[in-house]
Amino acid sequence: MLTILGKPTAKNGTFCDGVSRRSFLKIGGMALGGISLPGALRAEADSQTGNNHKAIINIYLPGGPSHIDLWDPKPDAPKEIRGEFAPIKTNVPGVEICELFPRMASMMDKFIPVRTISDADGRHDAYQCMTGRTFGSRQPPGGWPAAGAFVSKLQGPVNSAVPAHVALMYKTGNGTWGEPGTGGFLGVPYAPFNLVGRKARSSPDNMILQGITLERLRDRVKLQKAFDSFRRDADTSGLMESMDVYSQQAMNILTTSKLADALDLSKEDPQILARYGESSEKFQRDGAPPMIENFCMARRLVEAGARFVSLNYSRWDWHGPDGMNFPKSREEFPRLDQGLAALVTDLHERGLDKDVSVVVWGEFGRTPKINKNNSRDHWPRVSCAMLAGGGMRAGQVIGRTNRKGEYAEDRPVKFQEVFATLYQNVGLDLNGTRIFDTAGTPQYLVDQGIEPIHELI
Repeated sequence: MLTILGKPTAKNGTFCDGVSRRSFLKIGGMALGGISLPGALRAEADSQTGNNHKAIINIYLPGGPSHIDLWDPKPDAPKEIRGEFAPIKTNVPGVEICELFPRMASMMDKFIPVRTISDADGRHDAYQCMTGRTFGSRQPPGGWPAAGAFVSKLQGPVNSAVPAHVALMYKTGNGTWGEPGTGGFLGVPYAPFNLVGRKARSSPDNMILQGITLERLRDRVKLQKAFDSFRRDADTSGLMESMDVYSQQAMNILTTSKLADALDLSKEDPQILARYGESSEKFQRDGAPPMIENFCMARRLVEAGARFVSLNYSRWDWHGPDGMNFPKSREEFPRLDQGLAALVTDLHERGLDKDVSVVVWGEFGRTPKINKNNSRDHWPRVSCAMLAGGGMRAGQVIGRTNRKGEYAEDRPVKFQEVFATLYQNVGLDLNGTRIFDTAGTPQYLVDQGIEPIHELI
């Protein structure tokens, strides 16, 4: 694994060694421990590369955002249900969302609110948003792969410089909010290639480039000198002789600029980047930092060749005794509104709206009735998601909850139905694809009988 450290900074949101969280990248580090870049390349070599570059951006909101306060307002419900926010009209007749999302409201014809996700596990973790399965469901030997692992296995890399399955998942204080899933029974080679971390970790098999910052990645001469120095040291120790062709290919990839350029937001058009708004590197208690610029980085990674990008964004668990549900909503909703509007606008302007699917969701919804702390508690019975792109029929709402937002009154949707839709968008055959687990049992992308959301196809 290669670790690249950003330049020291005195800003808030730094580690004790002065390294910015945003600047810390692990290139070659796989989530949940384990695979080196050579292993990823070996897996890519065993896969068939797809002809068309379709992609998925999976935006996870850790902590369970309130469906009523986001995109399913209940203005006719009692005050203790409807809360403090009023709905606003969108550019789709008859569709209203929270008043704190004016940008999305003005382009709702490009979005799809799903208001009736009805099979939330109820656990405070990312598992269901990464796999579609409930944590307590029967597991095949090796466990269920993350959705991106299926895509990586079946479609392979677009090019040899960027892994097919990548993540921008920060390691969080509540560990289950920072887990992008694993390769499951497909194996560690298909686990997400996680590009961000909370702190540096070293191990005997790590290759550390001392003194190489993101800013210096643009200097090809200095970067090449650093690798030459590493090669001389490795040759002296005999390490290079033991490196197989994939390891040498890994070194060659890391001396090229494609992945580094995708991660370098200084190469983005400043006017485009400004659309997304200003990020904060400060971690939200035990959640992730509100790095809205990662929405732009996800788009850049897709353009560079990634097929599946997952990221965790901020922290949405606000039902404690401090009663922060509505104050935090006023802080977080406008930033999310700006970032999502910018991302979807970018996809359309770049002609990627047919090829790149976006899903935004959390692990469950929030109680319709406001608690004594002026907040909302956990409510797995119903939650929401926002979809865009992928050539889907946008400008419509999927599902309807009852007057108080307690349950799905029409068109309940399962997490796996959303994934089935995303899989179909990228060209995977739901019914014809069987992959054998480590016990030789055939497994499918989604459970048998699960179909895409037909209204969107």
